[in-house]
Amino acid sequence: MSQGAARPPAQLPSNFDAWLLDCTPAPNCAVCAANWRQLTASKQSGDITQAARHATEIRDHASGVHASPTN
Repeated sequence: MSQGAARPPAQLPSNFDAWLLDCTPAPNCAVCAANWRQLTASKQSGDITQAARHATEIRDHASGVHASPTN
């Protein structure tokens, strides 16, 4: 491979995207809903990297802000 040549995209295992994008927005949350819309748009445009960022935001937000106290 010559210097500066583009590498082919990595081939991920089948169903990897489903695992990567697995998240559930909290009901009635504007932040989760906005991230869900952006995740869907990114997924439809084929930008899995951006979709994964939104899925991470949803998981982090839902498990942080919306998490139930455990006492």
